[in-house]
Amino acid sequence: MTKKTFLRATLCGFVTLLLAGCHVPQNISYFQDAAALNNMAVSGVDQFKLRPEDKINIVVNCQNPMLEQQFTLTTRGNVAQTLGAAVAPVTASGGSYGSNQPIAYTVDSQGTIDFPVLGRLSVAGKTRKEVAQYIQERLVARNLVEDPIVTVEYLNIGVNVLGEVNKAGRINVTKDHFTILDAIAGAGDLTINGRRENVMVCRQVDGVNQVYYVDLTNMQSLLLSPAYYLQQNDLVYVSPNNKRKREAVSVGNPRPPSGFPSPRSSPPSPRC
Repeated sequence: MTKKTFLRATLCGFVTLLLAGCHVPQNISYFQDAAALNNMAVSGVDQFKLRPEDKINIVVNCQNPMLEQQFTLTTRGNVAQTLGAAVAPVTASGGSYGSNQPIAYTVDSQGTIDFPVLGRLSVAGKTRKEVAQYIQERLVARNLVEDPIVTVEYLNIGVNVLGEVNKAGRINVTKDHFTILDAIAGAGDLTINGRRENVMVCRQVDGVNQVYYVDLTNMQSLLLSPAYYLQQNDLVYVSPNNKRKREAVSVGNPRPPSGFPSPRSSPPSPRC
């Protein structure tokens, strides 16, 4: 190889490396196909349905204050004390209520709650709107209240977000429709090192573990995914990209300085 050919090959290699270093990654931006999906209808909107161990707050309002006190459990009064383990004083943030505050109903292993006067009510598999309507109909059917307004609120329902996000942890849910985007926003968004095209959602349905993978760079596949709408206690995990993995290996296993033996190799035998 002549000197001129060698210099030309070296220059070409340098330019190639320079262009590669300036290459913009294609998997950083979300929803790269969003423009083509304008006016796309979203079907199959899922709502949270109550499960055992879920806690809810039920408030009955009507024109008779005495009836309100009878059907709305609070930390004051004998009704709350007689129900024992069926209820527990819990706020939406997980703390204890002060005096004269609503008490949470805990759905038991049979999917029921113990409601004043009406007794055991089956609520598992129902949305909070369905539970409110069910209680309202039962109160009217038994001529207990003529015009009740029943309100049901979630207290301990949430999802867990881990991995390459800015604020990992449990995200509390306060609305009926909660998407993976709500969870990611609650966790402070992905870090620059999070893999947007391979976010895992782990879910348990009737004791069976189900795992889904969603691509945040592709809006169409995301909206059609069964993991787009989350369920209580779902786990959202954002895996690190290769750059983050290399950094973790470099920090966890630093290379020894030149001239020193590798920790995994035996030291050289002394010479006489």
